[in-house]
Amino acid sequence: MKRSIIFLVLLFVTSLVFSQSELARARADKDWGFINNEGMWVINPQFEHAHDFFEGVAAIRKNGEWGFVDKNGMFVINPQFVDAHDFYNGLAAVRSGKEWGFIDKTGKWVVNPQFEDVLDFTENLAAVRKGGEWGFINKEGHYIINPQFAKVNPFKEGVTSALKGKDWGYINNSGMWVINPQFEKAGTFINGLAVVRQGGDWGIINKNGSYVVNPQFTFLKELNEGLAAMRKDKDWGFCNKEGVYVINPQFVNAKSFSNGLAAVRMGKEWGFVDNKGIWVINPQFDDAKSMSDGLAAVRKGKDWGFVDKSGKWIINPQYEKVKDFNNGRAMVMKNGEWGWIDTKGTYIINPQFPNAYPFTK
Repeated sequence: MKRSIIFLVLLFVTSLVFSQSELARARADKDWGFINNEGMWVINPQFEHAHDFFEGVAAIRKNGEWGFVDKNGMFVINPQFVDAHDFYNGLAAVRSGKEWGFIDKTGKWVVNPQFEDVLDFTENLAAVRKGGEWGFINKEGHYIINPQFAKVNPFKEGVTSALKGKDWGYINNSGMWVINPQFEKAGTFINGLAVVRQGGDWGIINKNGSYVVNPQFTFLKELNEGLAAMRKDKDWGFCNKEGVYVINPQFVNAKSFSNGLAAVRMGKEWGFVDNKGIWVINPQFDDAKSMSDGLAAVRKGKDWGFVDKSGKWIINPQYEKVKDFNNGRAMVMKNGEWGWIDTKGTYIINPQFPNAYPFTK
């Protein structure tokens, strides 16, 4: 008997922990709160605004000021800031008065407010603006790279793009140029490659600054599933990381590959092609999103529904707005309110929220 009671208690606690492991921010009337997977309020609507949970806490605004709550809705840092970012790597950027600094999860200042603007910490460095120029600090607030750039991006793969004068280049985490400023635009490195624009055309470089794909495209998206959507003059197609056309430019518009298919527009209608450019779902939709979880949101007339990879309607068009499927559920709007459905179109959470965001852990 005692074992059965202990088992039931453990099951209840486990269920409670799981139900709170994923929360979604949602609005009721004018106030924001957080719901669980069943659509029940875990944190009652009481905030003027709210962010998603990151590292166990969420930034919220109460009475015009920002603070942070845990997943029980308890304040871990009382509202006191003019603005706030989410926690990353144990620190959050917050603004006191007109200046930004960084706090830890006790609300203690780790880096005192002194900056005009900041970006979050990535790879142990945060971009900060002082005197109109950007540099980088470490978690102790010491300058590792003095302010000297017009614009910067967060570090990724040990480098970041920085704007000096009118040209973009790339620096390492010591502030040394690894690729001299020479580009009109410069993307983030992903798997050792970055898209850049020079002379009005887009190409792809490696970390040595050498062109893997010479500038030749009117527009170029980042590689996804080994292919990049690119535009040549007015037409979209796809190339590989060597810049070789895999699917010749022929589309009015194109989205990146996802789940093995890409949404493309021919004339006024959208369909889906495979990585050889063969139509898998013929053009027939007024709009389309990328495949996610094996389903794609598509619009027919004014209503959105979902099709599978063969183009079969799995969920008939009936929604005003939709978001992609993720972990077997998707947000949908019906009669101006958001709810969640499963992959069969059955409501998991009935439409009832005037605004909401997807679930996060």
